[in-house]
Amino acid sequence: MQTSERADLLLQLANLSPENFESTALALFRYQARYNELYARFLDLLGRQPNTITRLQDIPFLPIAFFKTRAVQTGLWTPETAFSSSGTTGQTPSQHLVRDLEWYLKNTRRGFEKFYGDPDDWCVLALLPSYLERGGSSLVAMADDFIRHSRHPESGFFLHDYQRLQSTLKRCLELGRRTLLLGVSYALLDFAEVFPMDLSRITIMETGGMKGRRREITRTELHQALKEAFHCETIHSEYGMTELFSQAYAQGGERFTPAHTLRVVGTEANDPFCVVSPGKSGVLNMIDLANVDTCAFIATEDLGRVFADGTFEVIGRLDTAELRGCNLMVE
Repeated sequence: MQTSERADLLLQLANLSPENFESTALALFRYQARYNELYARFLDLLGRQPNTITRLQDIPFLPIAFFKTRAVQTGLWTPETAFSSSGTTGQTPSQHLVRDLEWYLKNTRRGFEKFYGDPDDWCVLALLPSYLERGGSSLVAMADDFIRHSRHPESGFFLHDYQRLQSTLKRCLELGRRTLLLGVSYALLDFAEVFPMDLSRITIMETGGMKGRRREITRTELHQALKEAFHCETIHSEYGMTELFSQAYAQGGERFTPAHTLRVVGTEANDPFCVVSPGKSGVLNMIDLANVDTCAFIATEDLGRVFADGTFEVIGRLDTAELRGCNLMVE
C-alpha cells in the first residue's frame, strides 16, 4: 500500500541535504509513529506524544533488540525479501524486512559514491565467506550489486579461494584497475598470512567481525597487521548492520563518516534520553532515513563517541544487562 505520506517522504529523501535533514527526519518520525504499530506502542509506553516532539534530539530510539523478536514494519505491505544477521551461537538473529530491495541497493550505491565515486568504476573483489555461507546478508546484497554493475570482468566473490584472489589482484595491478578488496576481518587476516603481497595500490576495506573464527582484536591491531602484510599505508573500514539501510565509512583511522541518509547520536548508557556532549563516550543511536518502511530511529548496542562534525568512533559493545527498557521488551 502506497500512501500519499510515503510518496511525499520519498520525494523529500530524493532531495535530502544537510539543511533539511532534521525536517525530513521529523516528518518521517510522525509517519512512523502513526503507521508502525510496534513503534507507536513503544512511544505510548514511554508516555511520549508524537505531536509534542519538535526537535531531532527529542525523538525516542527503538531498541535494536526488537528486530530479533518482532516484525518491525511501517504500513501494510508484503516483504520482497528479508535481511538477517549472523549472530552468535545460541543467539536469536535479527531480521530486517525489505519492502523494496532496489531502494536499499540504490541507497547503498549513493552512500558509497559520496566517498569513493561511482561504484561501477571499481573492480570489486569480495572476500565475505561467512556472509555468503549463511545467506540473507545485506552486505552480500550490496557487494553483489556492485559486482554486477562493475565495468571490470575481474569483479566477483572469492569465498575461500585465496589462490584465485591472489592471481586476480595481480592482474588488477598489472592492468591498473581501480580495485576494492572488500573483506570480513578474519578472512582478510587469513589471506594476509597465506599470501602477503604489495597491495599499496589497492583499496582494502574491512567490514569488521571475527565471527568466532579468530581471537577478537582491536581495529588498530587489525589495521596494523593488514598494513604490514600488504605494504599499504591505509586500511579502510565499512560500518553497517542488518537493521540499517545506510552505511558509514572510515578512509583510514578510527572515525567513520555516515552516508547522507544517516546521522548518529550518542546518549548516556543509563539514560537513553540524555544526549552526551561531542567526543564523550555513550551508546550509539542511529537515525537512518533510508529505513522508511521499518524504523528510522534505532538504539544500537554499540558504545562509541560522536564528534561535532558528525563523525563517530565505535569503542565496544554495551552490556545489555545494564539496559533499562520498558514493559514492551518483555511482553
